[in-house]
Amino acid sequence: MFDLSTLLPLLGLLLVTSAFAGLIAGLLGVGGGIVLVPAFLFTFETLGFDSPQLMQICLATSLATIIVTSVRSVLSHNKKGAVDWDILKTWAPGIAIGALIGVATAARLRTDFLQALFGCLAIVIGLYFAFGGKNWRLAPAMPTGWRRAALSPLVGFLSVLMGIGGGSFGVPTMSLCSVPMHRAVATAAGFGVLIAVPSVAAFLLVPIPAEVRPPLTIGSVNLGAFAVAISMTLITAPMGAKLAHSVKDTTLRRSFAVFILIVAANMLRKAFF
Repeated sequence: MFDLSTLLPLLGLLLVTSAFAGLIAGLLGVGGGIVLVPAFLFTFETLGFDSPQLMQICLATSLATIIVTSVRSVLSHNKKGAVDWDILKTWAPGIAIGALIGVATAARLRTDFLQALFGCLAIVIGLYFAFGGKNWRLAPAMPTGWRRAALSPLVGFLSVLMGIGGGSFGVPTMSLCSVPMHRAVATAAGFGVLIAVPSVAAFLLVPIPAEVRPPLTIGSVNLGAFAVAISMTLITAPMGAKLAHSVKDTTLRRSFAVFILIVAANMLRKAFF
């Protein structure tokens, strides 16, 4: 049994963090995983489940929550006609393939390496949200042909290695390719579904040794943390989606960037020190 004086504060922290993750997922389309993975890691470590496989559990559980959050977010955005279904349909095969490759890769990596990778990629994401201009453009339209065939699996692959939805990479990609920001945010929520569904199905088949596995874990997905997280993200993701269509997000983007850079630095500290 866990000590309630330890468990209850962790539960409260996870509820608050999950609420924030859902809000950010709906508002910026970045997927709540970039917030949830560090929260899950801290919770499991504090409860004594630190192991070389712990990041796999955190990634898999985060991706499971993204299925629910992304579906809810897509439906909210679609009511406003903001989802670009053509992009989703044409990018879906590559993203799904990349996600499965990501699971196969993550299953073979240790926690410290995955922490370092998360930290490095999170720094890139944080810097983009801090300094990236909405008017930055690399192309007049989304890539097609071999460029799409190369980029779409990469989005899925990197997202799984971070346990996040496709928004963290999808929103910048679409924005740089001249997709309006609100449309990019809405469509990126769909990327999250394309990434999370196949990857979670695969993670359910990745076993974790019983001696280091938290209770209620099936394969690499922890059902307890999943249930706590979605209890809040289901409420706050639609709120974020509504706010995305009614507020300027420059200040929020930069505040979020600072938060992510702090999280990234902490991940790197844990990985190397």
